[in-house]
Amino acid sequence: MTVSYSLEVADARFGGFSKLLFRWKGSIYRLLYKELLLFCGVYLFFSVLYRLFLTPRQQDLFERVVLYCDQFTNTNFIPVLFVLGFYVTLAFNRWWGQYTSFPLPDNLMMVVSGNVHGSDERGRLLRRTLMRYANLSSVLILRSISTRVHKRFPTLEHVVEAGFMTSHELKKFESLHSDFNKYWMPLTWFSNLAARAREEGRVRDDIALRLLMDELNNYRAKCSLLFHYDWISIPLVYTQVVTLAVYSFFAFCVIGRQFLNPEKGYKDHKLDLYIPVFTLLQFFFYTGWLKVGELIINPFGEDDDDFETNQLIDRNIQVSMLAVDDMYQNLAPIVKDKHWAQRHFSIPYTVSTAAETLKPAFKGSTFDMRMSAEDLEIHQTSDIPGQFLPVNGSLGDGFNGLLQRGRGILLGGSLPSLLDVSSHPNEEDEDAAPPNGNINTNNHKEQEKPLIKVAVVQNL
Repeated sequence: MTVSYSLEVADARFGGFSKLLFRWKGSIYRLLYKELLLFCGVYLFFSVLYRLFLTPRQQDLFERVVLYCDQFTNTNFIPVLFVLGFYVTLAFNRWWGQYTSFPLPDNLMMVVSGNVHGSDERGRLLRRTLMRYANLSSVLILRSISTRVHKRFPTLEHVVEAGFMTSHELKKFESLHSDFNKYWMPLTWFSNLAARAREEGRVRDDIALRLLMDELNNYRAKCSLLFHYDWISIPLVYTQVVTLAVYSFFAFCVIGRQFLNPEKGYKDHKLDLYIPVFTLLQFFFYTGWLKVGELIINPFGEDDDDFETNQLIDRNIQVSMLAVDDMYQNLAPIVKDKHWAQRHFSIPYTVSTAAETLKPAFKGSTFDMRMSAEDLEIHQTSDIPGQFLPVNGSLGDGFNGLLQRGRGILLGGSLPSLLDVSSHPNEEDEDAAPPNGNINTNNHKEQEKPLIKVAVVQNL
């Protein structure tokens, strides 16, 4: 069963997460204790062998092997952190995608209840059959991917016995030969039955039928996605790489993290603590991380935190039948609400939540922003019609043609003038130009520094 602890961490308080460390069901201790005991046993074997049974010459050789193995465990020779982090992230995204792909009939049952009409036995039969087909499809797909559901419905006769399928439907299901999974067949029955309901007038227009088909396709897409999640796994080579990286790393640690005789003066071996505390913590973290990936890579098993597929099946069939049968046209009398005659009213609070009424309503992060009196003064724009910006070089040459084309453009009365540009001397200046050859020189100088005049015209 899924282990939920949401209520215990609803409020952040001192030691909030610490209380979760003492839970056994769904804990990392339950997943990891066998591997931890095996690691401790192998480490203890080599430690006792080194201290009690080896000759001085054999101890010297063992110490050389320890120093050699320790050289690799204390470096990045085996990138355990990198491969583990990426793998668990990939597995978690896959786990969440499978959860969001679980086919829930809620949207479909609302559409069926609102668009397949008829209070008689025929209308009731149509609505219940439509939802039974939808739930049957989810049961068939879950039988293919979930060990819990397959144990509950090991054969199709068990599905018939549970009421998801009739004997005649089972014969039709088995009569259609296909080499592939046939979870889609009940959904085909759904679409055909919906079309028949449209012909009978139970579905009143084509828009309602289209809505039924859209929700059916969404439901079918989720069933198909679950099937493909089960079919296409994380590449096996990557799973093998991660497993080999972790196991080989701690295989070296069994030898490389042994405590050596401090009297021999080996580097970083000045103490003999017998118990490798930090190595055990490292084993707990890294191997626990690998166990997390193993736990969530397929959430349709029988682990403590795997999806409760059987309970979801029970819930889906129950609520879908209630929605299309008991709740069909089952409306309470329409009456005036309690605050009908009150223009302004407030909803009461309990004593434990009364303090929340004293908190002001949030109106935006800048609502309480304070400004000085000088900042509140209105700034008047200058009367100067424009500002001249010099532009040098070839950029100014490029502007000349553009500015000449802009001459004579009339601005509408309702739109502001954005550009009023002059890139050449005035006509008076052109008339006053000397007749000698200095004209080209003057024009060249003027082209080097054309003036862009930006004028803002305000409409009054």
